[in-house]
Amino acid sequence: MHHRTSALPGPEKPGISFAGLRLEDDGTLLRGETPVHLPPKELATLRLLLANAGRIVTPQQLRQALWGDVHVSADSVPKCVSSLRARLEPEEFIQTVYKRGYRFAAEVQTHGAGRGGALPRLAILPFVGGYGVPDHLGSVIAEEAMARLSGSRPAAVSVLARDSVFTLTRRGLSALETGVALKADMVLAGTLRALPTHYRLRVEMIRVEDGTQIWVEDLLVDRRKIAGLETELVDRLMFRLNAGAFAEILHSREPIDTSGIRNRLSSGPQPDKDLSIPVIADPAEEHDRRQREAYETFQRAHHEWQTFERHRMQDGLQQLLRATELDPSLIEAHADLAHLCITQGIYGYMPPTVVADIVRRSAESIPDVAIRAEAVLPALGWVHFHVDRDLPAALAAFSLSAHLPHDRWVTRARAMFALSRHRFDEAIDLLRAAIKLDPYSPWLQAALAWTLHLAHGADASSSACRSASVDQIRQTLRHFPESETANLYGAIILAFNGEAARATELAQGLAKRLPYFDLATQVHAYALACAGHGDEARAILERLQWLGRERFLLRAFTPAVYVALGDHNAALAELRISEQLRCPWFFQMLADPRLKPLQNLPEFLEMRATLSCMEAEAAQDEEETL
Repeated sequence: MHHRTSALPGPEKPGISFAGLRLEDDGTLLRGETPVHLPPKELATLRLLLANAGRIVTPQQLRQALWGDVHVSADSVPKCVSSLRARLEPEEFIQTVYKRGYRFAAEVQTHGAGRGGALPRLAILPFVGGYGVPDHLGSVIAEEAMARLSGSRPAAVSVLARDSVFTLTRRGLSALETGVALKADMVLAGTLRALPTHYRLRVEMIRVEDGTQIWVEDLLVDRRKIAGLETELVDRLMFRLNAGAFAEILHSREPIDTSGIRNRLSSGPQPDKDLSIPVIADPAEEHDRRQREAYETFQRAHHEWQTFERHRMQDGLQQLLRATELDPSLIEAHADLAHLCITQGIYGYMPPTVVADIVRRSAESIPDVAIRAEAVLPALGWVHFHVDRDLPAALAAFSLSAHLPHDRWVTRARAMFALSRHRFDEAIDLLRAAIKLDPYSPWLQAALAWTLHLAHGADASSSACRSASVDQIRQTLRHFPESETANLYGAIILAFNGEAARATELAQGLAKRLPYFDLATQVHAYALACAGHGDEARAILERLQWLGRERFLLRAFTPAVYVALGDHNAALAELRISEQLRCPWFFQMLADPRLKPLQNLPEFLEMRATLSCMEAEAAQDEEETL
C-alpha cells in the first residue's frame, strides 16, 4: 500500500467563525478567548441567521423560530435583532433588507470538517449511465446533488464548480485525475444501472491524495419514482460527511483497509432502516402523479437545453413550460426556464420581448420570489435593464441575489449586466474571481477575453487591454478549441487585431456547425470584411436581410460588419434596429472598439446618452430612497 509522508493537522474542534467571532457547538460565543454572553433568544437568532448566511430571513421566520405559536408584540423581532447586533459589535454584518427581513452578510467558515479548518473540496462527477438509462439522468442527478450540497447550512464541504468538473470528465480524465487537476480533497463518482423495475446508483468516495476509496454505497429506487434519488443521495452524503468516523478517516496518516471503512461508517444511526441496499421512501406519499411527471420533465429539459443547438433549446423550453404547468411550486423548473430564456435572448434565438414576457410570468407565479426563488432574480434583473430600461429595478434584483454563489447562469447574468453598464473593471474582477472557482469553464475564459476587448474600446489609448484580450483568447482557444463561445469571441478579437484569416476559419467553422446561430454568421461576415473579401461579406449580409423578413433576426454584430465595409450610415441603421428590438448586446456594442469610427457622430452619441440617462435616474432614485 502507498504510505504518505506529508502531515496534515487532525480534525479541528467543531464551530463556526465569522467577523472575528466563533460560535461553538455548545452555544458558547467567543471573541478571541473572551466569552460573549448571548441570551437564549439572541443565540437562537444568531444560529438561524448563520444557517442561512447570505440569504434573507423574514421576520415571520424569526418569530416562528423564537416564539412558535405564542403571540408576541410586533416589535419583538426587531428588538431581538437589535440586541444581538449590539452584543456582536460590529453590527454591520446583520443587514436589514427593506420590507423583506434580515441577511447575515459576513463570511462564515465552518470548522472541524477539513484541513486547517477549511472545508474539504469535493468534486462530484456526472454519474455514468448503463444500458437502458436515459442519457440525461446521470448528469442531472449529479448536478442536483451539487446544488443541494452547496445550499446546505452549515456547509459540510466546498463543492467544486460544475463546468470545470464536467469539462475534465468529457476530456476522458478519470475520477482521480479530475480530482488532482482541480486540487480536490475528495471525488464522488458513480454508476447508474437499469434493473427491470428499479434504478441502482452505486457511488464511491475517493480520497484524492492517495486514491483510496473511503466508502461506497448503493441506492435503489423504483423507476417510476426517480425524483427522490438525489435527495436520498444528499441525505446520505451529509450523514457520512458529518460522521466522526469520516473526519478521522479523512485525516488518517495510516494506510486504510477499505473493507473496514464501510463497517466503521455504518456504525451508528442510519437515515433509513439498516439495509445493505437502502430503499428510498415512496415519494407517492408526498407527491401526486402530476408532480412526479413535472419533475421528470424538468430533468429531461435541464439536460436538453444546455447547448447552442436551437432545436434542442426549443424542445427544452417546451418541456420546462410543461413542468411549471404541472407543478407551479417546482422552483428548479422556474429557475431553469428563466436562464434558458435569457440564454436564447443572448444567442438571438428568441425576441427579447418574448423572453421578458416568459420570465415575468414565471416570476409572478412564485409567491415571495426574492425568498423562495432567488436564482430567478438575475434573469429578472436582465429583463428590467435590457427590455424595460428600468435600471433601479434591475439593481434591486441583482442586489437581492448578490449573495448567491458562483453558478454559470447567475455569473453570466451578472457579467453581462456589468458589461452593458460599461463597468469593465467590475466585470473583469467578477470573471477572474469566478475563474478561480471554475478554471475549466470555457465560457468564463472566453468572456474574460471579450471583456478585455470592450475595456480597450472604452479606453482606446490603453494598449494593455488590447494585448491582454488577444493573449486571453489565444489561450482559451488552445485549451477549449471546440467551445462555441471561444470560437465566436475569438473570431471577433482576432479579426480586429489583424488575424483575419484565422478569424475567418473560426467563424466559418462555427457557422457551419450551427447554421441557425445568426451571430456566428455575422461574425463570419465581419472576418471576411477584415480580410478584404468585401463582396463575400456583403453577400452574407444580404442573406441575413432576407432571413430577417422570414423570422426574428438579432442584429447584434452587423453594425461592425458595415463599419469594416466603410458604410457608416448602414451601421447606424443597424444600431437603431438593435435598440428598437431591445437587443441584449446593444449597450456593449456602444463600447466596442470595432465601432470607433462612429463614436463622434451625433446619432451615435445620442444612443450613448441613453445609458447615461439611465444611470443618472438610478442615482437619483437611490438618493431619494436614502
